[in-house]
Amino acid sequence: MKTTTKITVLSIAFLFTSLQGYSQLTSSRIDSLMEEALVKLKVAGAAIAIVKDGKVIHQKGYGLSSMETKRPTTEFTNFQIASNSKAFTTAALAILVDEGKLKWDDEVKKYLPEFKMYNEYVTENFNIVDLLTHRSGLGLGAGDLTFIPDGADFTVKDIATIFQHFKPVSAFRIKYNYDNLLYIIAGEIIARVSKMSFEEFIKKRIFQPLKMNNSFVGDSMIHQITDLARPHSTATGTIKAINRFNIGMISPAGGIYSNVSDMSKWMMVQLNKGKYGDGLQTSLFSAANSSKMWTIQTVLPNYVSERYNTHFNGYGLGWQLNDMRGNLVAMHTGGLPGMLSQVTLVPDLNLGVVVLTNTESGGGSLTFALSRAILDSYFGLDDAKWIDNRARNLAANTNKVNDVEEKIWEKVDSVKTTKVKNDKYIGLYEDKWFGQMEVLMKGKQLWIKSLRSPKLNGPMYFYDANTFAIKWEYQDMNCDAFATFTLNEKGKAESFIMKGISPAIDFSFDFGDLNLKRVK
Repeated sequence: MKTTTKITVLSIAFLFTSLQGYSQLTSSRIDSLMEEALVKLKVAGAAIAIVKDGKVIHQKGYGLSSMETKRPTTEFTNFQIASNSKAFTTAALAILVDEGKLKWDDEVKKYLPEFKMYNEYVTENFNIVDLLTHRSGLGLGAGDLTFIPDGADFTVKDIATIFQHFKPVSAFRIKYNYDNLLYIIAGEIIARVSKMSFEEFIKKRIFQPLKMNNSFVGDSMIHQITDLARPHSTATGTIKAINRFNIGMISPAGGIYSNVSDMSKWMMVQLNKGKYGDGLQTSLFSAANSSKMWTIQTVLPNYVSERYNTHFNGYGLGWQLNDMRGNLVAMHTGGLPGMLSQVTLVPDLNLGVVVLTNTESGGGSLTFALSRAILDSYFGLDDAKWIDNRARNLAANTNKVNDVEEKIWEKVDSVKTTKVKNDKYIGLYEDKWFGQMEVLMKGKQLWIKSLRSPKLNGPMYFYDANTFAIKWEYQDMNCDAFATFTLNEKGKAESFIMKGISPAIDFSFDFGDLNLKRVK
């Protein structure tokens, strides 16, 4: 008995010493990590907040919100949080469900009679949960060219019927393929049921109650905000400011501007299962709907991780869900040109971390590295050197992509003297969902332009056979493309298809879904 007691005491002493070695990161250590990440990952500015046990324990901005103005980033600097807006859309629906104004399993056509999918069965049975869970049967990013690049003239009315023109890549409700357009439909349902715009609903029913006083939806408030992060890109090798992405119709999918001070309040209401305010006496949404949003609806392949001992992986309602070291983790990332974000919640530890950045492409690596370093400290794990890990991966991927692209443009340059009969390609072509694109001569240069998405225009360079490489005038994102034409028996182009040139092209540039046929 004495021996057993002695061993137990020694074991406890050893465990206590070990846990002390893996204590939570101090604010000074977080400062150090963030400054290191800004340099190694080439990011202009970033902000971070950590909430634990109902309190904000770290909240700060780093670097510059704009390389041009040299304005420092603070905890009140607003960033585009992109797809982290999706959780606000699901919370808005949860509020309406709690009020009995709709049900999660209501069919979409009940509220949008004009809604139409790729076959009658899916159209009739598509419900609100289906809008939020990336299981429609459509391909990755289907239809995203309607809003990216920004400036296209597509409307919510167009989106309601656009899906009928796509071919499914899997059975309905079987496979996960990330989608943005269906969240736009969800936002339209919120507007029709609540009798107010989506933007107004989020402001009145979420931002105001939570006192997220500096957050807003869409572009209407943009000129009233003084502390606004400018997006940047490192595509040229140095950090360079780029144009802000105009939100347009995509507010429910990715249109919120916020800052880490306000996002701290958002994380706490999530961790408190919808409760907020003094003594947590008020509910934004019910505990039942909190559970609903954090219940896997679409199963994803589990990733093998001995470090985190994961067992499941899936998507809920606006949240990706998995387990790490025996803890449920709800997280989401967001990305728009030059704007990257990540929100990570560990409800079992009453812990939340938000990281917002303003630089592509190192910003995504920074949000991941800082979030993981903080989580690891709470999980009692050793230092994995996440910043160095991400820096190595980023450099390797960049080099690989650059090699591919350089070879393509070198080939274009090598065949530039090839005589091409441009007149056989000139004409007007139309895709059922994307509309018309015109191939024309601009001076002595073959040119292509979209009639509905004006930023998609640029010169066409002969590449091989009936394939041309397009260098878009829009360069805020890496989205140059190939166009391959099919000729008729008279040698005149009658149609063409497209695909991205870069292996790192964002999935939202879904050129592969286009089938453009000559109409003139």
